[in-house]
Amino acid sequence: MRVKVCGMRDSENIKELLEINPDYMGFIFYEKSKRFVGEELDEELLKSFPKRTKKVGVFVNSTPAYILEKVKKYALDFVQLHGEELPDFCRNLQFKGVNIIKAFSVDASFNFSKLHNYKPYCDFFLFDTKGESIGGTGLTFDWSILNKYDNEKPFFLAGGIDLANAHLAMEMPSLRIHALDVNSKFETEPGLKDIEKIQELIKIVKPEEVFTA
Repeated sequence: MRVKVCGMRDSENIKELLEINPDYMGFIFYEKSKRFVGEELDEELLKSFPKRTKKVGVFVNSTPAYILEKVKKYALDFVQLHGEELPDFCRNLQFKGVNIIKAFSVDASFNFSKLHNYKPYCDFFLFDTKGESIGGTGLTFDWSILNKYDNEKPFFLAGGIDLANAHLAMEMPSLRIHALDVNSKFETEPGLKDIEKIQELIKIVKPEEVFTA
């Protein structure tokens, strides 16, 4: 199990987080988000990341040109598509060498068969809580819904994950959960993460990890 910390933008906070070796760090390129990176993101800092921590750009119904520009500018390792992007959109980006995480908002009526056409063009899926608007809700969905998933493609689990419920994900070994994706439950304010809380999460998810920070 791995950890993805999303919604980063402050340089000092990013540096502090790097010291505890998260597996993935997410940056939101969606203007309507409270955590939109805007002009704050330090290009040189992102290009100096250790290989251990993968950089994920989060996009919502963006143009391919905009996505490819940001991939190149910040040396992004993955693109997370969090809008209504179709399989052909993913295919075209993949053809240009982009690694793709396709996000889906899940509720009790979610039809997992729609994922079949995406599988050839995505490295991972991401399952989040369905809300009234695009983006994270900070709420947890009923994870038992995932028993309907064929489990063929590993996925990121998102939506209201915190220190109280993270261990429950560890108790579902039949599901191919690649990583826990966290954001608002580990913040002091939008875009600023509580490093100590994230360190506690990593200890839960990867108890064998030895911290040097």
